Amino acid sequence: MNPITYIKEVRAELLKVVWPKRQDVVKLTATVIILSAIVGVYLGSLDILFAKTLEILITR
Repeated sequence: MNPITYIKEVRAELLKVVWPKRQDVVKLTATVIILSAIVGVYLGSLDILFAKTLEILITR
Protein backbone atom coordinates (compact mmCIF):
# COMPACT_ATOMS: atom_id res chain seq x y z
CA MET A 1 0.00 0.00 0.00
CA ASN A 2 1.20 3.47 -0.85
CA PRO A 3 2.14 5.44 2.31
CA ILE A 4 0.33 8.55 1.07
CA THR A 5 -2.87 6.56 0.48
CA TYR A 6 -2.55 4.99 3.92
CA ILE A 7 -2.21 8.38 5.62
CA LYS A 8 -5.23 9.73 3.71
CA GLU A 9 -7.33 6.72 4.75
CA VAL A 10 -6.25 7.05 8.38
CA ARG A 11 -7.16 10.74 8.34
CA ALA A 12 -10.55 9.95 6.79
CA GLU A 13 -11.25 7.38 9.52
CA LEU A 14 -10.20 9.77 12.29
CA LEU A 15 -12.63 12.36 10.97
CA LYS A 16 -15.44 9.82 11.49
CA VAL A 17 -14.61 9.36 15.17
CA VAL A 18 -17.07 10.91 17.62
CA TRP A 19 -14.85 12.28 20.36
CA PRO A 20 -16.34 12.54 23.87
CA LYS A 21 -17.06 15.94 25.36
CA ARG A 22 -14.80 17.25 28.11
CA GLN A 23 -17.60 16.93 30.68
CA ASP A 24 -18.05 13.24 29.81
CA VAL A 25 -14.31 12.59 30.07
CA VAL A 26 -14.12 14.27 33.48
CA LYS A 27 -17.16 12.37 34.76
CA LEU A 28 -15.88 8.99 33.56
CA THR A 29 -12.37 9.66 34.86
CA ALA A 30 -13.77 10.55 38.29
CA THR A 31 -15.86 7.36 38.23
CA VAL A 32 -12.79 5.24 37.45
CA ILE A 33 -10.73 6.91 40.19
CA ILE A 34 -13.48 6.50 42.80
CA LEU A 35 -14.14 2.86 41.91
CA SER A 36 -10.39 2.13 41.94
CA ALA A 37 -10.12 3.65 45.40
CA ILE A 38 -13.08 1.61 46.66
CA VAL A 39 -11.63 -1.62 45.28
CA GLY A 40 -8.21 -0.71 46.71
CA VAL A 41 -9.65 -0.15 50.18
CA TYR A 42 -11.66 -3.38 49.94
CA LEU A 43 -8.68 -5.48 48.85
CA GLY A 44 -6.41 -3.78 51.39
CA SER A 45 -8.90 -4.58 54.14
CA LEU A 46 -9.08 -8.21 53.05
CA ASP A 47 -5.29 -8.39 52.98
CA ILE A 48 -5.04 -7.04 56.52
CA LEU A 49 -7.80 -9.40 57.70
CA PHE A 50 -6.13 -12.46 56.15
CA ALA A 51 -2.70 -11.42 57.46
CA LYS A 52 -4.04 -11.02 61.02
CA THR A 53 -5.93 -14.32 60.78
CA LEU A 54 -2.82 -16.12 59.57
CA GLU A 55 -0.76 -14.48 62.29
CA ILE A 56 -3.23 -15.68 64.95
CA LEU A 57 -3.23 -19.22 63.52
CA ILE A 58 0.55 -19.42 63.34
CA THR A 59 1.23 -18.08 66.85
CA ARG A 60 -1.06 -20.62 68.51
